[in-house]
Amino acid sequence: MAAIWTIGVGSYSEEQVAAWAAFHTEPARFRARALAGALILVAVDDRDRSVAHAVLEPEGHLDQLYCHPDHSRRGLADRLLAAAEQHARERGVVRLYTEASELARPAFERAGYAVTHRRDFTIAYRNRRVPIHNYAMEKSLR
Repeated sequence: MAAIWTIGVGSYSEEQVAAWAAFHTEPARFRARALAGALILVAVDDRDRSVAHAVLEPEGHLDQLYCHPDHSRRGLADRLLAAAEQHARERGVVRLYTEASELARPAFERAGYAVTHRRDFTIAYRNRRVPIHNYAMEKSLR
Protein backbone atom coordinates (compact mmCIF):
# COMPACT_ATOMS: atom_id res chain seq x y z
CA MET A 1 0.00 0.00 0.00
CA ALA A 2 1.43 3.32 -1.08
CA ALA A 3 0.20 5.13 2.03
CA ILE A 4 2.11 2.78 4.31
CA TRP A 5 5.32 2.95 2.30
CA THR A 6 5.24 6.68 1.58
CA ILE A 7 3.81 8.23 4.73
CA GLY A 8 4.46 5.43 7.21
CA VAL A 9 8.20 6.00 7.33
CA GLY A 10 7.55 9.30 9.06
CA SER A 11 6.15 7.52 12.11
CA TYR A 12 7.47 3.96 11.95
CA SER A 13 10.82 2.30 11.23
CA GLU A 14 11.58 0.85 7.80
CA GLU A 15 11.21 -2.69 9.19
CA GLN A 16 7.87 -1.84 10.82
CA VAL A 17 6.62 -0.35 7.54
CA ALA A 18 7.70 -3.45 5.59
CA ALA A 19 5.99 -5.80 8.05
CA TRP A 20 2.82 -3.68 8.10
CA ALA A 21 2.67 -3.43 4.30
CA ALA A 22 3.23 -7.17 3.85
CA PHE A 23 0.22 -7.82 6.08
CA HIS A 24 -2.08 -5.88 3.69
CA THR A 25 -1.27 -7.34 0.28
CA GLU A 26 -4.01 -9.92 -0.26
CA PRO A 27 -7.02 -8.74 -2.33
CA ALA A 28 -8.86 -11.92 -1.32
CA ARG A 29 -9.09 -10.50 2.21
CA PHE A 30 -11.48 -7.80 0.93
CA ARG A 31 -13.74 -10.34 -0.74
CA ALA A 32 -13.83 -12.48 2.38
CA ARG A 33 -14.65 -9.50 4.56
CA ALA A 34 -17.44 -8.36 2.24
CA LEU A 35 -18.88 -11.88 2.25
CA ALA A 36 -18.79 -11.77 6.06
CA GLY A 37 -20.97 -8.65 6.02
CA ALA A 38 -18.43 -5.82 6.06
CA LEU A 39 -19.12 -2.64 4.14
CA ILE A 40 -16.15 -1.61 2.02
CA LEU A 41 -16.20 2.11 1.33
CA VAL A 42 -14.10 3.26 -1.63
CA ALA A 43 -13.26 6.71 -2.96
CA VAL A 44 -12.26 6.84 -6.62
CA ASP A 45 -10.52 9.44 -8.77
CA ASP A 46 -11.79 10.89 -12.04
CA ARG A 47 -10.56 7.79 -13.88
CA ASP A 48 -12.47 5.48 -11.53
CA ARG A 49 -9.34 4.23 -9.74
CA SER A 50 -9.51 3.52 -6.03
CA VAL A 51 -7.63 6.20 -4.09
CA ALA A 52 -8.97 5.68 -0.56
CA HIS A 53 -10.90 3.04 1.33
CA ALA A 54 -12.20 1.91 4.70
CA VAL A 55 -13.82 -1.28 5.94
CA LEU A 56 -16.77 -1.16 8.36
CA GLU A 57 -17.72 -4.42 10.03
CA PRO A 58 -21.36 -4.98 11.09
CA GLU A 59 -20.70 -4.61 14.83
CA GLY A 60 -19.01 -1.21 14.41
CA HIS A 61 -15.33 -2.06 13.96
CA LEU A 62 -13.77 0.32 11.44
CA ASP A 63 -10.67 -1.05 9.78
CA GLN A 64 -8.18 -0.09 7.10
CA LEU A 65 -8.68 3.63 6.65
CA TYR A 66 -6.20 4.28 3.84
CA CYS A 67 -5.70 7.09 1.37
CA HIS A 68 -3.19 7.07 -1.48
CA PRO A 69 -0.50 9.70 -0.78
CA ASP A 70 -1.25 11.49 -4.06
CA HIS A 71 -4.79 12.09 -2.78
CA SER A 72 -4.16 12.78 0.90
CA ARG A 73 -5.10 16.03 2.62
CA ARG A 74 -8.19 16.42 0.44
CA GLY A 75 -10.80 15.32 2.99
CA LEU A 76 -11.24 11.77 1.66
CA ALA A 77 -10.59 10.15 5.04
CA ASP A 78 -13.05 12.53 6.68
CA ARG A 79 -15.71 11.70 4.06
CA LEU A 80 -15.13 7.94 4.40
CA LEU A 81 -15.44 8.18 8.18
CA ALA A 82 -18.65 10.24 7.86
CA ALA A 83 -20.14 7.71 5.42
CA ALA A 84 -19.20 4.82 7.73
CA GLU A 85 -20.80 6.60 10.68
CA GLN A 86 -24.00 7.30 8.75
CA HIS A 87 -24.19 3.66 7.65
CA ALA A 88 -23.61 2.46 11.23
CA ARG A 89 -26.26 4.81 12.67
CA GLU A 90 -28.81 3.61 10.08
CA ARG A 91 -28.21 0.07 11.29
CA GLY A 92 -28.50 0.87 14.99
CA VAL A 93 -24.80 0.54 15.82
CA VAL A 94 -24.17 2.49 19.04
CA ARG A 95 -20.35 2.46 19.11
CA LEU A 96 -17.64 2.64 16.49
CA TYR A 97 -14.14 1.48 17.30
CA THR A 98 -10.82 1.07 15.54
CA GLU A 99 -7.12 0.47 15.89
CA ALA A 100 -5.57 3.58 14.33
CA SER A 101 -1.99 3.93 13.16
CA GLU A 102 0.02 7.07 13.83
CA LEU A 103 -0.97 8.07 10.28
CA ALA A 104 -4.73 7.56 10.70
CA ARG A 105 -5.06 8.79 14.28
CA PRO A 106 -5.53 12.50 13.36
CA ALA A 107 -8.39 11.69 10.95
CA PHE A 108 -10.16 9.65 13.62
CA GLU A 109 -9.65 12.40 16.19
CA ARG A 110 -11.16 14.97 13.78
CA ALA A 111 -14.17 12.65 13.44
CA GLY A 112 -14.68 12.58 17.21
CA TYR A 113 -12.96 9.33 18.15
CA ALA A 114 -11.07 9.21 21.46
CA VAL A 115 -7.96 7.18 22.22
CA THR A 116 -8.62 4.55 24.87
CA HIS A 117 -5.06 3.20 24.94
CA ARG A 118 -1.90 2.57 22.95
CA ARG A 119 -1.57 -0.99 21.62
CA ASP A 120 1.94 -2.42 21.42
CA PHE A 121 2.12 -5.72 19.51
CA THR A 122 4.20 -7.60 16.95
CA ILE A 123 3.73 -8.61 13.31
CA ALA A 124 5.30 -11.78 11.94
CA TYR A 125 7.68 -10.81 9.16
CA ARG A 126 10.65 -12.63 7.64
CA ASN A 127 10.84 -15.27 10.37
CA ARG A 128 10.74 -12.81 13.22
CA ARG A 129 8.30 -10.72 15.24
CA VAL A 130 8.48 -7.00 14.46
CA PRO A 131 7.25 -4.72 17.26
CA ILE A 132 4.83 -1.96 16.23
CA HIS A 133 2.04 0.07 17.81
CA ASN A 134 -1.29 1.70 17.09
CA TYR A 135 -4.11 3.23 19.13
CA ALA A 136 -7.39 1.73 20.25
CA MET A 137 -9.98 4.44 19.60
CA GLU A 138 -13.73 4.64 19.88
CA LYS A 139 -16.71 6.89 19.31
CA SER A 140 -20.13 6.64 20.87
CA LEU A 141 -23.06 7.09 18.49
CA ARG A 142 -25.61 7.63 21.26
